[in-house]
Amino acid sequence: MKMLSARDRRDRPPEEGVVAELQGFAVDKAFFTSHKGILLETELALTLIIFICFTASISAYMAAALLEFFITLAFLFLYATQYYQHFDRLNWPCLDFLRCVSAIVIFLVVSFAAVTSRDGAAIAAFVFGIILVSVFAYDALKIYRTEMAPGAIQGDQH
Repeated sequence: MKMLSARDRRDRPPEEGVVAELQGFAVDKAFFTSHKGILLETELALTLIIFICFTASISAYMAAALLEFFITLAFLFLYATQYYQHFDRLNWPCLDFLRCVSAIVIFLVVSFAAVTSRDGAAIAAFVFGIILVSVFAYDALKIYRTEMAPGAIQGDQH
């Protein structure tokens, strides 16, 4: 058995198992221009804007925006890499729907609580929060219609 130096191991082509494992994280660039990708990117951008507004005014509410930012980023990563398909026991449309509904509740409460401070950045966070709630509501409705109740839509069309 021959011992390989670090240089020899580096110059060898990777084994098939390693290549297949790395391909699991290949980013589907077409997803970013799809309807779901644009929705997730919009949610991510608005959540970041709200986090910045809360950081500038009321730091007590910034944790909710930061948490939702990371959750949305995780869903964007999982969908863009198609890695969610490895977890076939999870109901991904239901998880995505619950993510949207929980974000609607959280941002409604936090936005209306922040607007009572009468600070300029808090009022901006309220406005962006209401816009974000509408985007999350649209996303939840779209998920429900296409993924969770497709039989109801087909029955309505006949």
